[in-house]
Amino acid sequence: MVKLENSEFHYIDDILDDLKLLPEDTEVPIPRYFIKEKLEVLQQREKTLDQILLDAGLQIEESVEAMTPEEGVRIIQVAERARQGRRRAAFMKRIYLKEKKEKQPKLQVQMGPSPDDAATCIQKVWRGYIQRKKTEKMREEEMIFLGMSLPPHLETMSVSQMHARQVNTPQDEVQETQEELSIKDKLRETEGLYIKKNFQDEISQCFIECRHIIGKFPDYPSEEAGGSMSVFDSQKTAEQIAEELAAQREMALQKKDQKGKKENESKEKKKEKEKAGKKEEEEGWKMGPSNFLSIMEEGSSRYKDIWQNRDEQWDFLQDHDPELIKEENRKDVEEEIRVQVDKVMQQELENLRLAVDGEGSGKQKKGKKSEKKKATTGRKKIPELEQDLTPDRTIDSLYRELVEEGLLIKAKTVNLSDYVGEYNYMGTALLQAGVEPVPSLAHVRQLIALYGILPLGSQTVHEKAPLVKALLLAGPSGVGKKMLVHAICTETGANLFNLSASNITGKYPGKSGLLMMLHMVLKVAKQLQPSVVWIGETEKIFSKGGRKTDDEMNPKRLEKMLPKFLQAVKAQDRVLLVGTTTRPFDANLKPFCQVYQKIILIPRPDYSSRLVLWKHIILQNGGVITNLLNISCLANLSDGFTQGHIVQVVQDVLTELRLLQMIRKPLRTEEFVTPLARQDPVYKEEEESFKAWYDKTPLGRARIRALVDKEKEGKGKSKGGNKMKK
Repeated sequence: MVKLENSEFHYIDDILDDLKLLPEDTEVPIPRYFIKEKLEVLQQREKTLDQILLDAGLQIEESVEAMTPEEGVRIIQVAERARQGRRRAAFMKRIYLKEKKEKQPKLQVQMGPSPDDAATCIQKVWRGYIQRKKTEKMREEEMIFLGMSLPPHLETMSVSQMHARQVNTPQDEVQETQEELSIKDKLRETEGLYIKKNFQDEISQCFIECRHIIGKFPDYPSEEAGGSMSVFDSQKTAEQIAEELAAQREMALQKKDQKGKKENESKEKKKEKEKAGKKEEEEGWKMGPSNFLSIMEEGSSRYKDIWQNRDEQWDFLQDHDPELIKEENRKDVEEEIRVQVDKVMQQELENLRLAVDGEGSGKQKKGKKSEKKKATTGRKKIPELEQDLTPDRTIDSLYRELVEEGLLIKAKTVNLSDYVGEYNYMGTALLQAGVEPVPSLAHVRQLIALYGILPLGSQTVHEKAPLVKALLLAGPSGVGKKMLVHAICTETGANLFNLSASNITGKYPGKSGLLMMLHMVLKVAKQLQPSVVWIGETEKIFSKGGRKTDDEMNPKRLEKMLPKFLQAVKAQDRVLLVGTTTRPFDANLKPFCQVYQKIILIPRPDYSSRLVLWKHIILQNGGVITNLLNISCLANLSDGFTQGHIVQVVQDVLTELRLLQMIRKPLRTEEFVTPLARQDPVYKEEEESFKAWYDKTPLGRARIRALVDKEKEGKGKSKGGNKMKK
């Protein structure tokens, strides 16, 4: 989609409208197992980090102030005197009521409501109570009928039940692991000899039948080719096995001849592509097969085979099934035994050849030749950052040093859902009218999940999805760039390394020091992955005009090393470089875009996002929204202001004293106007400079070219239509 539309942001509001879906339905959820599967490791790592910070004096422990004996005695005296005063006041009140009762005339004391009046009063109260209960029940039934609330049996479980389930989950996992090991051992003891004997009989029978058909014994497949599993199967006939073995020999011979043919085929393919180019353009764009399709098909088939027709009605505990574990472990046990059988049967095949045909295999000599060839091949030069510069140091010592130097910091606990923002429902309409829509905060949130959180949290997604090593978050001050960096770390449990220009100033001077710093960061990041390497104010590293300063004080010293750093991050490493900038136009564009392959331009919030933001932030800071507070008016007034400005205004208004007055003095709109006027908004000139800079990026230029070509095609068609009319 990015290549098709030349944009990171896609507007599908018209499709959502046709399907009667909400934008929230299309958002990719963040799996909880990213954190749950390694909760103990993350908790232990957090304790270690806190302890190192305390030892280094970088974090101050919240100390409990000791109380002097005099202060303690004074507090006890105040509390005791208050208690005595309350007791004395209650005693005096009882005396007063007793004297008042004695002064009343006897007739007045005896007078009261008649039995009929008392019964009527009781009936009135009781009937009112019953009717209120009936009305409440009718409302609940109506809401369930309309689909606006869940029936009682489908309501969410209580907090205590959720906590109990979370506590039981690790215990169930331990029990399942123990039972899996015991089942595997039982399978080896009870069925191991039987499986081994069957394998040996099958392979021996195949040897004899193959010799009868071919005239000689077949070659035994190597371990790399899969051993006997790749050829010998109980369901295959001897003729099929012979054909497969012959095909394997032919494939080995054909590989040598394929090198020369590949060049000719590539040339022919280029010519075919040029001829078929016009046809493809007429047919239009077609989406290629997804890398995740095979995984989904495998999961679907597994569900149909195991779970679709399975009766789970009486399985209240929902724990592990021993039979399923037994079936899964049987395959592992068979594979282990097959490897052992292969070694035995290879030797038996050699003995049969010597005894029957008087021949031996010549594989050992070939192997020696190949080993000699491998030894003679020249060694490639290893890049600097891929060399192990600290072979004598442990990961713990490197981790401690990075923390003490302030390069490895503690991430703030922020979830991606805390980045509040609404979807742009007018995107498609604006595009059809020829107006480029402004991306919404919901688009930004989705891109962070797709490019940052999901690949870092899951190794499978990281391997299957397009590889993203570096991500740039650009936008005005206060739009939440740092918050998104911390959200990536929180959602994935990643380590956070701070390589900002201001943070590395004066640390690890010289080229060798810089190389050592990056090596340590990369080594720890790979070992304790997932990891996020954050560079704040990254435009300073790629700035156009360099200052004449000392080497360790120059922020540009990382410029040449960052491409090498990314080159050292391999495809299997879950390490992400994230840069944040408020002035991207101050950097040299070419090296800037070469490092950051994905650029997300974060705009200021639109009206719908500001409306949601004001409500969320006021409630988050303890405020209460009433009819006296016009949120829509505040959303209109705050046009041009960012999320940071709104948070600052709300915190300035909702002080501790103001929160105490909330009950008798509700919040009003005018209270937020004056603090808002003190903030500096994002002016139109600054916004235009961001747009102009983004248009110069590779994706921005491609977008402009595509729009220009589209306009030319439209004009050409209109001219052609006018000529036909004439």
